[in-house]
Amino acid sequence: MARSAVIERITKETQIKLSLDIDGKGESQICTSVPFLDHMLDLFARHGLFNLKIEAHGDIDIDFHHTVEDIGIVLGSAFKEALGDKCGIRRYGQASVPMDETLASVATDLSGRPYLVYNVRLPKVKIGDFDVELVREFFQGFVNHCGANLHVNVMYGENVHHILEACFKAAARALDMATQMDPRIEGVMSTKGKL
Repeated sequence: MARSAVIERITKETQIKLSLDIDGKGESQICTSVPFLDHMLDLFARHGLFNLKIEAHGDIDIDFHHTVEDIGIVLGSAFKEALGDKCGIRRYGQASVPMDETLASVATDLSGRPYLVYNVRLPKVKIGDFDVELVREFFQGFVNHCGANLHVNVMYGENVHHILEACFKAAARALDMATQMDPRIEGVMSTKGKL
């Protein structure tokens, strides 16, 4: 059974089309009009081994906020749809990823209960034209629409690019672990019998 989804979201602020194959090979085609986000999503797909295509257009003449947040929303919706009833998945995943002087750790629970813990202290700066504070908005949109509990923690780091790259890579690896099928699991990984 293919664990994939195609989601299209059109608002007055953004138009996004996204396709996701959870059981991919890390192939991506990303075009969001936000170059730094393209880079982060490209490495997210590669390190999570997800096949991911995104085409997004938004009101970036105002700023990147709506586009970044809405891509998080659509990506979260795609994971939720692709996982279906979540039968047989491991549910939990975690990964720690170093990036030069930085160490980031992400843990996730695909419980259906959205919650974001984001312990990433960054100066209020830009990478190119990208406001780094928007990464939190991306992950908030993702967890709200995926129904995931996501804890993003940076233990240490100095270079802002390295910090955010480590966060995206760790999130990808944690989600890869949580979405993997385990033949020992009958139904869902919950004593309630439902996620």
